[in-house]
Amino acid sequence: MITGFLAHFGRYLLMLKQMFRRPESSKVYWKELFHQCNEIGIGSLWIVIIISLFLGAVTTVQTAYQLVSPLVGVELIATIIRDSTFLELSPTVTCIVLAGVVGSKIASELGNMRVSEQIDALEIMGINTHTFLILPKILASIFVIPCLIVLSMFLSILGGYMAGTMSGILNPAQFEMGLLIEFVPFNLFFGLIKAFVFAFLITSVSAYFGYYVKGGALQIGRSSTKAVVVSCVLILLADYALAALLL
Repeated sequence: MITGFLAHFGRYLLMLKQMFRRPESSKVYWKELFHQCNEIGIGSLWIVIIISLFLGAVTTVQTAYQLVSPLVGVELIATIIRDSTFLELSPTVTCIVLAGVVGSKIASELGNMRVSEQIDALEIMGINTHTFLILPKILASIFVIPCLIVLSMFLSILGGYMAGTMSGILNPAQFEMGLLIEFVPFNLFFGLIKAFVFAFLITSVSAYFGYYVKGGALQIGRSSTKAVVVSCVLILLADYALAALLL
């Protein structure tokens, strides 16, 4: 088990090393980069919107249910929603969902190219497939996924605002007051750090499992599943490590 892990980890590091060779044609790489930005960003936009709105709404209702003491002001509900959204809900939960949406797509795409020998054909033509196929995906995700996380933060707070005010839990003035209570800008910065790290993990791990797949359609499906599972586990481990280091 340990030997297998070390073999996979070593091959993963070698894949990352191969990505940073000089590209053959910068114009082609720029085109591929923008294409991947569109695929990852626009393709994941609706799921991020839906999840974020309901995350904020559900967290508001459940927080109000637990704060039954009359000594606690209802405006603290908005404070809890804000900090939970910035620190954990938007960066971690959204990236776990994106690991399933984006990660499985990348793994299956590269797996199909490997099985159909398209990657071999590109290598015969003298193209560095690590740089051409993997690097634009990683760069696009590092740029797009943090943008999606920022959108998720805004929509999550908006969902909490809508749920809180429409259900009568608190009025708009109380919610706005709660958002401003003891605001720590580092919490927002910390959420963005998570977004960058998680984006790299999702894309690089999924690309690894897709690029080195062997077999046929059954193996592609298994590789996509492994990519999602490993990405989610690494996200949770990185989440704990970043919290221990930076908080």
